[in-house]
Amino acid sequence: MPTNTMKAIRLHEFGGPGMLHYEDAPRPEPKPGEVLVRVHAAGINPPDWYLRDGYKMLPPEWRPPVPLPVIPGSDVSGVVEAVAADVQAFSVGDEVFGMIRFPSFGQSAAYAEYVAAPASDLARKPAGIDHVQAAAAPMALLTAWQFLVELGHEHPNPLQPELHRPVPLDGRTVLVNGAAGGVGHFAVQLAKWKGARVIAVASGKHEPVLRALGVDEFIDYTRTPPEAVAHDVDLVLDTLGGPTTGRFLRTLKRGGALFPVFPGFSDAGEAERRGVTVSMTQVRSNGLQLAELGRLLDAGTVRVVIDSTFALADARKAHERAARGHIQGKLVLTVGR
Repeated sequence: MPTNTMKAIRLHEFGGPGMLHYEDAPRPEPKPGEVLVRVHAAGINPPDWYLRDGYKMLPPEWRPPVPLPVIPGSDVSGVVEAVAADVQAFSVGDEVFGMIRFPSFGQSAAYAEYVAAPASDLARKPAGIDHVQAAAAPMALLTAWQFLVELGHEHPNPLQPELHRPVPLDGRTVLVNGAAGGVGHFAVQLAKWKGARVIAVASGKHEPVLRALGVDEFIDYTRTPPEAVAHDVDLVLDTLGGPTTGRFLRTLKRGGALFPVFPGFSDAGEAERRGVTVSMTQVRSNGLQLAELGRLLDAGTVRVVIDSTFALADARKAHERAARGHIQGKLVLTVGR
């Protein structure tokens, strides 16, 4: 029987995982250009806990206003339940996946039984993977793609004056730091697909998985600092970024590039002296790119690694798992009926 409510995870105040409440919430209605998706699985990403914390990692003057209550999450896989009259790309019953309204601050609302999503943010779910794998992919895989392969938009870059530009990968040496994480495990696969020699940096327990994904060399950072052994690298993708990312400058050849995924780089003078380009970007929703990536997922060219899954009602436990770190691949919430 139709109802105007659904189950969702909501925040009524900011804080730790204990602030995530499983409760009834209004079921959204698709606006023009949108489809209503019955969610089967929702991926978990760092912006989810940034929102949960009230963006406290930002200076107070930079923190965006977020009306409460709010539903976290941006990545979903599910089935189209309804479409707005002006939507032609999807029909009721289509299996879809996507990263919804990103970047935004609380408007994505993916930790729920239903989400109203712009049709342009969605692509058809690859038939060869399930909803859990599909929900794990969008943000992390789009981040790797937009950093390494194709930016896909001309929106102003909030992180630097110029637009980010990927560099050629074929025949180049690419080092991926944080290679076992969400972005990292996709990045090593895309770089290999593009013809690069790939060096993966992660803790030793992740070596078997990363070798299976095709990396050429593995550095266990718990035993050896990567900057002490890696040399003449063409590109470093540092999925951790932050203030320590400058240590990778010494691994790069002159004319190389350093792409930190998270802000905090502060060694611009050293980079200039070494002739290294440092560039960042903000991942953006892009259904067309996701459709292209869906073909790679369907073919098995890119594989999704799942660390663990949790029921939607256990989102608190999932965030507690995320806080412990050392995640292999992705965490996903499953939404049962």
